[in-house]
Amino acid sequence: MEELQLLKNAMSSVVNMDAEAFNLSLPYWKLKAYKKGEFYNEYHNVCKHLGFIIHGVFRIYRADDDTGVQKNMLFFSKEQFVASYTSFLSQKPCNYYTASVDASVVIYIHIDHLHKLYRESHQWEKFGRFIAETAFHQLMSNTEGFLFKSAEERYLDMMEQHPDIFNTVPLYHLASYLGIQAPSLSRIRKRMVGQ
Repeated sequence: MEELQLLKNAMSSVVNMDAEAFNLSLPYWKLKAYKKGEFYNEYHNVCKHLGFIIHGVFRIYRADDDTGVQKNMLFFSKEQFVASYTSFLSQKPCNYYTASVDASVVIYIHIDHLHKLYRESHQWEKFGRFIAETAFHQLMSNTEGFLFKSAEERYLDMMEQHPDIFNTVPLYHLASYLGIQAPSLSRIRKRMVGQ
């Protein structure tokens, strides 16, 4: 299965996982296609799965209870791992939504199977540490970006992490993620292209 090969390559790259350790996980991975707007994890649900994106984009967002205004917190794109990390790592209900931005395909594993793999293999335990560190890094980078970086710098960071994001994600979602209005994002894009 081509999806498993992509995942195997990613695991080898991020934690130097060998074929023997990776093969321990083969019975546990499942493939799922998501329609545009379909939830990976919903508000107040516990995130039980870690996914690897074969293609597509997902976003984590929070919706204001009174106004319905959505604020995007994170994006996940092709060949990245996706989860509602705070919920996934704590196994407590989530305070936000994780949903597909376009038609997407994910290969995913249940947390119980991951814990079993952690017990069976040092390489899988190392992978678990990688996932926790990745979640921490993403959240800290976003927080520091809002505190210390300009909108242009946050834009460049976003483009580095998700080079094809403008092909699939609407401008208003990207603007929300950057903490600016859509017209401001259009001006930033024009300036960056002109450089």
